[in-house]
Amino acid sequence: MHPRILILVFAVTACGGGGGSGAGSPTCGIAAIAGPALIVNQLSNPRAALTDPPRGVPDSLPTVIILPKSRENGAVIVTRDAAGKVSMLYRGPGFPSRGYGLLVVDDTSQRAMGVMVLDQEEPQRQPAIGSIVGGGAALNLYAVRVDWASVSNPRCPLFGPPTTS
Repeated sequence: MHPRILILVFAVTACGGGGGSGAGSPTCGIAAIAGPALIVNQLSNPRAALTDPPRGVPDSLPTVIILPKSRENGAVIVTRDAAGKVSMLYRGPGFPSRGYGLLVVDDTSQRAMGVMVLDQEEPQRQPAIGSIVGGGAALNLYAVRVDWASVSNPRCPLFGPPTTS
């Protein structure tokens, strides 16, 4: 599916619901499109794309699965393998059979904010920092630093409320 069509479909889905400034509002619909698009765009910035796993990644992180017609929230359990690569196990609905994972790191605090799993072509010329496994599929995991305040609206958090399992 063409990326612009994907964005339009996602916008219509995300903007459903009543007015106001909470989930389901037009503001949150725009944030649900703009935030992930800005984050993915940072992969083309050599200063933002991480080539090694960041330090201090917590044992669990919130995760959002971004599919062509839906969005699912879950969580990942984080470990490291003997080579120092990050290995994540996804817990939640909707894990795609193709695509990639993207660890999002705040460029100010260097804190891992969460993981996006995207059902789209993998980034070119970027080294994977590990893998993310869910639903019988193993996808490459990449990492990127972003200005968190400019890609996440506090009223409509990108990763939603933390999922516990």
